[in-house]
Amino acid sequence: MAEPVWKKYLTDWNEGLGVVYERFILNDYLDGIIDRHGIKTVLEAPLYGMAGVSGINSVRLAERGCEVTLVDENEDRLAGVEKIWERLNLPATFLQHQNFAQLPFDDNSFDLAWEWAGLWYLPNAEALLKELARVSRNLVFVAMPNNIQVGYLLRKYVIDRDFFPTVDEKWVQMGRIKKVLKAAGVAFIDEGVLDVPPWPDTVMPAAEVLKRLGIKSKKLNNQFTGDGWTWSTMAYYLGEQPDLRDRVMKYAWLDHAPLPWQIKTIWAHHRYVLGRVAG
Repeated sequence: MAEPVWKKYLTDWNEGLGVVYERFILNDYLDGIIDRHGIKTVLEAPLYGMAGVSGINSVRLAERGCEVTLVDENEDRLAGVEKIWERLNLPATFLQHQNFAQLPFDDNSFDLAWEWAGLWYLPNAEALLKELARVSRNLVFVAMPNNIQVGYLLRKYVIDRDFFPTVDEKWVQMGRIKKVLKAAGVAFIDEGVLDVPPWPDTVMPAAEVLKRLGIKSKKLNNQFTGDGWTWSTMAYYLGEQPDLRDRVMKYAWLDHAPLPWQIKTIWAHHRYVLGRVAG
């Protein structure tokens, strides 16, 4: 009998430095939302978008005591995510639902409805944005890859051109996202960039980038593929690598630099908008 697909979720946790960095930066922003706005109930729909381990974007919210609801259309992925949350000993509500254009929740059901970097995978991202606004009674938070960042352009035109025909690229346009949310009654209270490390965002391991660029450097390849080169947010959450955050966040000097976010845009990996639902 074939092994269930979800079992890989319990072992394949090496995400790479870039994804782990992204998670810690996101966690800091989510901490700020909780501290400033007293968030207690959260919906993340869909639960995918970030590379690496699916379904753990909202872990920090649960650690802070929020009631988290996670929605996904894929049964195997959702089963794996549920096993991960069991391993973390964190409560959450898991719901399989196919139609993100019509979420199965009443109006004003959550303090925060949010989505990270997954809009371009959806057949109707505009409808999801409207639904996030409908089911929230307070905040809507949405982020997408920054399409003017150097690594994005490198990926699109040089090293991973086959990826872009598989997504709806218009949903990296923050102006389009804001227009839909504004029409749905969302007033914006914050926007900017997150995830601004000193490396470009190519969404693939550094060794693979070097290979696709035709760079043959034994020293560089050993640096990124040598024994013990693993980065796992799950290991941090489970207490197995308690120093991981300190090792990763030493690269956050540009994220933390007191510069206007517009200046950081040329290097930032993600743009975001945070809004409050009117009424």
